[in-house]
Amino acid sequence: MRNVANFLLGSLLALSAAYAQAAAPAAAPASLKPLLATLNERLSIGDLVALTKWDSGKPIQDSPREAQVIANARTLAAEHQLDADDVAQLIAAQMEANKLVQYGLLAQWQAAGAAPDTPRPDLGKQIRPRLDELQKRLLQQYAAFAPYRQDPNCPAWLANVRNGLAADALHNMALIRASGELCIRAKAL
Repeated sequence: MRNVANFLLGSLLALSAAYAQAAAPAAAPASLKPLLATLNERLSIGDLVALTKWDSGKPIQDSPREAQVIANARTLAAEHQLDADDVAQLIAAQMEANKLVQYGLLAQWQAAGAAPDTPRPDLGKQIRPRLDELQKRLLQQYAAFAPYRQDPNCPAWLANVRNGLAADALHNMALIRASGELCIRAKAL
């Protein structure tokens, strides 16, 4: 009887281990972490953009600039063997996430009656060139991650790697928006 119990217990433990191994997603590809770090870095620049918008009183929405950035990204897509529509969607998501940060910060500052007393870089001369450089890096990293976008584990990888990157709830929500189109379902045949 003892041998049967030991056999059953051993079989149950082996089955449990096999199930846990099968249920655990594969490790995230190495290309995901730097991609999310770049998205997060881009969002942190949104804080600086918000300060310039606060000071200038200009609206956050800048449709001509957004169209220009997306057009440039579409052109750069070919250099990275990426679909221009996918790249346009990725960049549009980055701009929407960045605006989410800006609107959130402006609302906080309006409620407080003042923005932080920190240095303000020039939007055209300092911030936009940084954003343009980040866009180039972002497209390189996106190209490296693109083969994994349809993997069934992609959403779990994304959640795990994204966890803890953002500085606060506002930036976390923006990072969720920025990375919202990274994983896609495989198209049914």
